[in-house]
Amino acid sequence: MNHIRKDDGGGNRVIISVIGKDRVGIIAGVSGVLKEANVNILDISQTIMQDLFTMIMVGDMTESTVELAELKNLLNEEAEKLGVRIDAQHEDVFRYMHRI
Repeated sequence: MNHIRKDDGGGNRVIISVIGKDRVGIIAGVSGVLKEANVNILDISQTIMQDLFTMIMVGDMTESTVELAELKNLLNEEAEKLGVRIDAQHEDVFRYMHRI
């Protein structure tokens, strides 16, 4: 399992999940979309189980050049190219949906 973490410093955070068959370029493709939208990656956790790739990212949208709805569209376009599923939710929604 690979894990990278940066100090978040607060802000408007988004949770991005990626799942699909492992292949070259998934991390590059997703992070490229985030770069173009000026979304700062705060945290990444990814693992491969057999040939299944899974990744969760936390991004800060404070300086983003797009709204969350447009980011979702851009990530969906990238998901189609990569053959994976990508979901993005505002952190508050994600936490509410996954509370215990």
